Amino acid sequence: MTTEIVLPGAAGGLESALPTTLFRFATAGSVDDGKSTLVGRLLHDSKAILADTLDAVARTSADRGFGGEKGGIDLALLTDGLRAEREQGITIDVAYRYFATDRRSFILADCPGHVQYTKNTVTGASTADAVVVLIDARKGVLEQTRRHLSVLQLLRVAHVIVAVNKIDLVDFSESVFRDIEADVQQVGRELGLGSDGISDLLVVPVSALDGDNVVERSERTPWYTGPALLEVLETLPAADELESHLESFRFPVQLVVRPQGALAPDAVAAGLDVEAYRDYRAYAGQITEGSVKVGDQVSVLTPGQAPRATTVVGIDFAGKSLEEAAAPQSVAVRLADEFDVARGDTIAAAGTVREATADLYAALCWLSPKPLREGQKVLVKHGTRTVQALVRSVSGKLDLASFKLEGASSLELNDIGHAQLRLAAPLPLENYLHHRRTGAFLVIDPMDGNTLAAGLVKDHPGDHEDERYSI
Repeated sequence: MTTEIVLPGAAGGLESALPTTLFRFATAGSVDDGKSTLVGRLLHDSKAILADTLDAVARTSADRGFGGEKGGIDLALLTDGLRAEREQGITIDVAYRYFATDRRSFILADCPGHVQYTKNTVTGASTADAVVVLIDARKGVLEQTRRHLSVLQLLRVAHVIVAVNKIDLVDFSESVFRDIEADVQQVGRELGLGSDGISDLLVVPVSALDGDNVVERSERTPWYTGPALLEVLETLPAADELESHLESFRFPVQLVVRPQGALAPDAVAAGLDVEAYRDYRAYAGQITEGSVKVGDQVSVLTPGQAPRATTVVGIDFAGKSLEEAAAPQSVAVRLADEFDVARGDTIAAAGTVREATADLYAALCWLSPKPLREGQKVLVKHGTRTVQALVRSVSGKLDLASFKLEGASSLELNDIGHAQLRLAAPLPLENYLHHRRTGAFLVIDPMDGNTLAAGLVKDHPGDHEDERYSI
């Protein structure tokens, strides 16, 4: 699926139509496709680099003979900060950078391309509104490209932008670009990328080294009439904007706020009345989905207990009272009833959460060198609650050539597969397809606390207990 992006203001010239929200995006791609160079080019050409940082990079480039022509710089050094990265000329860990244009603020994650670091791509893409997948114009679509696109489809990333990089090394050939674009579209169709109505797929020819179509449109690609990469990033709606009207209120409780009159000195100095907070009780956390208003009917969800109905009587934020709050705001919610609510419980819109279950059917992105075996004991972290779990079975893993699930009894590093787990305590699990945040969880090693997998809740394939553990 290819989406034609029409820039706001292109027809009417209304700059006010451009979004000003925070936008998160990540880069992905195979080894040496130029991800770090592209990020460096974005930072450099959008004038988001301090002068002393630029001088330091220029000195390092000169010392190491990088940067091409005399006086040039190796833009990849702006993100590859680890010594091993600079010595080997590769990206090992996710590098986060922050910059802003006059239209939008950005958080970007530069992810490594090596197969053994696919887990870092999952990390970088899990919170991204968009992911830029780079393809070397000389190599076309590779297995690692297919793996990354599979991960992005699985994670339901709202916007996938494929940047065909190093277009200068194929003499800005339109035919080369069109062939790669067709291959990308075919992979997108095989994966169903964009079929959920949320994701979209766009292909852009760029030269990260020279800056063609990165920040400004290039005259060397007259056959390409679409926007430059930065123009796309400045105008795409964030995932929260796309999904806010589709999702019901979800609020995992992180902390119970109960000062009982004992306010911090700085709060008293700011004018807060100690007596007014003597009986104060609120539940602090981040709204993960939807919105809530004072007066809304909600349910308190505690594992092992029936949902308890109550009403929101107050929403507090930074010492102020709000009438309404929405994801991803962090607030304190006050309820009409003094229920026993603790960290790990969830407050949700009344009537929108199905019964909690201890049977978890999931897609897993396996991130550990330790393989997943049937009968293995693990921890599952869902929202703010962590419970013990048993791996009932592994039902298959994704074949990257056919994008079909093939039989498997275990999962290895970088495998994407399906498994069934039995939880020690029931959780309010929701399908990731419809609830991107509350449908996600982590699988943790109970021995050392390391993350084993990123998990996505799927619906059970059968309605009966004996049908749930077969595909």
